[in-house]
Amino acid sequence: MSHRRRWSRRSFLTATGASLTGAALFSLNIDSNRSPSALTPEALAVERVVQPETLEKSNLVIGYVPVNDCAPFAIAWKKGFFRKYGLNVKLNREASWATSRDGVVFGRLDAAPVVSGAVTNARTGAEGARSAPICAAMTIHRHGNAITMNRAMWDAGIRPWQDYNGNLDAFRQDFHRYFNSLPSEERIMAVVLSSAIYEYFVRYIVAAVGINPLEEFRIIIVPPPQMLVNMRIGAMQAYMVAEPWNTRAIKGNEGIGFTFAQGREIWRGHPDRLLAVQESFINENPKTYRSLVKAMIEACQYCSDPNNRQEVAELISERSFTGAKPKMTRPAILGNYDYGGFDERSRVVNKPDETTVFFDIPSELAAAEGNIAGNHSTFLWQSQSLWLMTQSARWGQIPAIPPQAEKIAREAWRTDLYRDIAAEMGIACPKEDYKVEPGTLFMDNKSFDPSDLDGYLKSFEIRANRPTNISLA
Repeated sequence: MSHRRRWSRRSFLTATGASLTGAALFSLNIDSNRSPSALTPEALAVERVVQPETLEKSNLVIGYVPVNDCAPFAIAWKKGFFRKYGLNVKLNREASWATSRDGVVFGRLDAAPVVSGAVTNARTGAEGARSAPICAAMTIHRHGNAITMNRAMWDAGIRPWQDYNGNLDAFRQDFHRYFNSLPSEERIMAVVLSSAIYEYFVRYIVAAVGINPLEEFRIIIVPPPQMLVNMRIGAMQAYMVAEPWNTRAIKGNEGIGFTFAQGREIWRGHPDRLLAVQESFINENPKTYRSLVKAMIEACQYCSDPNNRQEVAELISERSFTGAKPKMTRPAILGNYDYGGFDERSRVVNKPDETTVFFDIPSELAAAEGNIAGNHSTFLWQSQSLWLMTQSARWGQIPAIPPQAEKIAREAWRTDLYRDIAAEMGIACPKEDYKVEPGTLFMDNKSFDPSDLDGYLKSFEIRANRPTNISLA
């Protein structure tokens, strides 16, 4: 390709700019005058099964980010699930995924959602991540995210991934043609957090079409609410973010881009958000921790129920949460998802059970994963933490897969505690911590076997620090 330039990890981090910061004032509700100042009558009417005085810490500050992912937090607050388990929770609206993560790392927040990868990389000390002993208590949801490409990419002939019917070669030709036409300073994509699954997905796609993202390509970090304005001014060619910030971009809404692919088309069944806490919080507040996880599991179950999804989509449209119109929040919650496009073709895909997975695993996905007994969305598969480590090593954020990778995954993703808590709620869990991810779940049909991490890493032709063969004549 022309205009070749190698972007170092340092230059990538420099390009992201400083992360936004925020401070929280304690109350029993949501910060920044974005909501009512008292709990809802519905929540106050809930009978407590745990009394606050029996907990080590009943007053909690919990973060959330204004994307559809906040649904379980909004439901736990409005429906009284926090109150049911003895918790007086103040929800704190975070400016970005960096501040949500950092709020837990530095103790400003007792708990918060984080992008998948943030916990694992905090334990491995990956470059671009915060190094800290934080833990994942549960998966908040799977899927619910997408990649948006700008109008220029459409005009160049690139179409949504579903239009290619799995033909990676056809997409490769279209993508190469467009990127070859760009000067190096315009080869930019955006994600919401460095060293996390969205960055890995963007790199995964680009590498799959034969472009080395470490050499040809720059990734910048942009908070979710700022994605549209940055695309509008030409700051990036594409971005990956949670909904509703993809739906807002398509024709009929903002009209600045189209959805190339949902994250579930890159890795079907991937964990999108995790509930993060400090390890010390678990050790010092074991009863509080169990109450928190139970409240969030019940909230996820509520969001998962098809009868509740319309209510959920409307709740998160409130100014306190996403502030987006219900027509923006509905598609990823109800599943009638529109990829958009600038022709007259309809690209609405109706997948009500799989667009965002909060608790129940859809039957088709369950079959693709092998119909594992007890499997559900909030369960923590430690093998998926290992997958994240392989991608961190693939892109040079850690020098190699740690020899103690399984120990790191076990300490970071607290599957052991989750099983105990779920059992108290009468919820069955898988007996194993690891599972093979079949190739049919990935866009490039490459399966992941957690028993052979090095073999999996070396199977990628494009990766950092790959040995180069030199012929001498």
